[in-house]
Amino acid sequence: MFYRTAEGHGLPRDPFSAIVSPRPIAWISSRGADGATNLAPYSFFNAIAYSPPQIMVSSIGRKADRERGKDSFSNISETGVFCVNIAGFDDREALNQSSADYPREISEAEALGLQMAECETMSCPRLARAPASLECRMTQIIELEGEQNLMVLARVEAIHLRDDCITEEGRFDVTRFRPLTRLGYMDFASIDSVFPMKRPKVDAK
Repeated sequence: MFYRTAEGHGLPRDPFSAIVSPRPIAWISSRGADGATNLAPYSFFNAIAYSPPQIMVSSIGRKADRERGKDSFSNISETGVFCVNIAGFDDREALNQSSADYPREISEAEALGLQMAECETMSCPRLARAPASLECRMTQIIELEGEQNLMVLARVEAIHLRDDCITEEGRFDVTRFRPLTRLGYMDFASIDSVFPMKRPKVDAK
């Protein structure tokens, strides 16, 4: 099968997000200028640099009660800070429920009974029991092609790691919490096993 994206695929559902998968999920907690808090998952997300550590996250579409983007994007635009929480397999139901279209004044974390804590370097909430949380400061907003496609670039200012996810050798072990990933359609997956491969060297002759 071959198709030009501008002409359509002819399938029952767009396969694009199934092709580009699995994708990590940013479970973003944020606080608006009015003090209202928000928690929502975003799967157009990834790390993009080591030094300083930087990430990107894209907001797709617009919420009916927002002029631009969704609640997380609006909060980040207002305050310049947010927290990326990493979800494990045990968080799957809460993460999915937090994607519902709650009114802007409703705190998803409070509605779902999730314990929150304050970030250390910025005025922003984080999930207290997340396997990892990244305190992020927005550096740039980029308007992408298409209506309401907005990308946020951010620098990671501080990191929280849950102690039980760190091995005796000092490695952050993802198999201890099985991170959730996003596939296509309504599908998710979790990482249950890992395997190492050393970077090869070129045999110069």
